[in-house]
This record gives sequence, C-alpha cells and structure tokens, in this order.
Amino acid sequence: MTRSEILQIMNFVMVKRGREEISAETKTTREVNFRSLDFSEVALRVEAKIGRELVFDAATMRQIETVKDVLDFFELVTKG
Repeated sequence: MTRSEILQIMNFVMVKRGREEISAETKTTREVNFRSLDFSEVALRVEAKIGRELVFDAATMRQIETVKDVLDFFELVTKG
C-alpha cells in the first residue's frame, strides 16, 4: 500500500472518532491523539484492503512514536 492510502485510512479512523485529520508526519502519535485502539482499527482495515493478515512483532510496535513511524510500519508490512 502507498503512504497516501495508509494515511487516508488513518484519517478515516480519526474523523470517525471525532478527531482532526493528521496532516504532518513529524507529529508524535500522542500529539495527534492516535491511540493503540486506532492503530488496531487501521491494521484491520489495511488487512481487509490487501486481503491478508499482517504479521508483526511487539518489539517493532514499541518503537513507533510518530505518524511517520506508523506510515513506515504499514508500508513495510504490506509489501510482499
């Protein structure tokens, strides 16, 4: 998936929860109020879009701090 597709899904989740859309990759997930539950919903929506289950480990997840990290993560796990 492309970064723009992933960001579109993230923003869908944000708006659905009554929050502002994300516009800057440099912001921390805390600054934009993107929570673990939001991450989980994005992961499920990405899986539905690509038609397969994503595989990732907890160590990688703990390193995610910014919107860029989230986009990088989903970009990486959707390849292949």
